Amino acid sequence: MLRAAGKLVGLLVLIIAGTAGLYWYTAHDQTQQQLHDALAKNQQLQQIIQRIGDEKRVADVLVTEQKLVNGIPETTLLFVETARDGHTLPPKCFKIKGRMIHVSAQIIRFDEKFVKEGDPLRGHSIALFTSIYGDRETPASAQPIDAPGQIPDAYRGADPRVSNFELSLWQDFWKLFQDETYRKEHGVTATFGQDVWGPFEPDKLYTITLQANGSLSLTSAPLKPIYREAMKQRLPG
Repeated sequence: MLRAAGKLVGLLVLIIAGTAGLYWYTAHDQTQQQLHDALAKNQQLQQIIQRIGDEKRVADVLVTEQKLVNGIPETTLLFVETARDGHTLPPKCFKIKGRMIHVSAQIIRFDEKFVKEGDPLRGHSIALFTSIYGDRETPASAQPIDAPGQIPDAYRGADPRVSNFELSLWQDFWKLFQDETYRKEHGVTATFGQDVWGPFEPDKLYTITLQANGSLSLTSAPLKPIYREAMKQRLPG
């Protein structure tokens, strides 16, 4: 009888040990899975934060000449954009009356879910530069930058799906502006005009950037010697 009791106790010990081992293995496996899920979620959140806060350089602006003409300041600018594939587009030249320069743009902003998902069509706000003018001019006399109703040169050469999609948006910009249902069908949350402006001076590099949320910013930095030399070679005299 004692032997039977001993066997019973031994069996109970084995059951308890096995149960404890199974519990530990299950708990350990669940902990590992939870840790893996947490790391994956954290990585996803980091990617979302990066996309939402992402800035894309839109244009560099250089002052090639600034002088008085009949007592009025005249500023000559080079407006240089960078395409999506990274190559520099041919510069556009503008002569502006004044030293305080205004650059106007139309912005299309998409639902944040497309930014979070990294959607190839709507993963970033897009901008169409409309006009540029100085403080000695009126907005009505502003010079055009991008042709209205056409896809900007900076967006050409990308995925054809993106180009075709964005072209349709630019062609129907004002319909997007006026028709809420049409906006929702295209995943657009807002369309609006925005200006950046400030005093433009020689020997500085001005950069316009577009954030994923549709905000434009204008910053300046000292002109690098390589740009200065390139300007000397480009300009007569």
